[in-house]
Amino acid sequence: MRGVICNTSPLQYLYQTDLLHLLPTLFESAQVPPAVAAELAEGKRHGIRLPELAEISWITVRSVRDRTLLPLVANLGNGEKEVLALGMETPGHLLVLDDRNARRYANAAGLESTGTLGILVLAKERGVIETVRPILDHLQDMQFRVDAATREMVLDMAEEPH
Repeated sequence: MRGVICNTSPLQYLYQTDLLHLLPTLFESAQVPPAVAAELAEGKRHGIRLPELAEISWITVRSVRDRTLLPLVANLGNGEKEVLALGMETPGHLLVLDDRNARRYANAAGLESTGTLGILVLAKERGVIETVRPILDHLQDMQFRVDAATREMVLDMAEEPH
């Protein structure tokens, strides 16, 4: 198994669907950069249902050592930037990012990435969850943005009917 470096959105949506346990089930370790920890704390202060990182023993908050990488990506949030920088510093880890531009940057840098939906498909492939469709429906009810083509692709990958 390998480790993951997670951005805010996947942690939020996995937590809000009561599926945060998928990360330690599927991966040997999970890390978040300080910007993600700060975004989660700020969201909690605004009343959003988010995980309390201090209460989750299997998530490590890890600082970026080489901060010179951060300004190179101008059109992303601090969380995405720090996830990408940690990915550069930690070869072999899977980056979990929902932002399409962030995944494009990861790909261009030779880093492997996925998003919340990719985690769900992987969990189904490994027999950890039975179906993706009801979770996908729930995510969409929670305003998780999924266009029709992506929804079809996810259901195809999960071998479930549209």
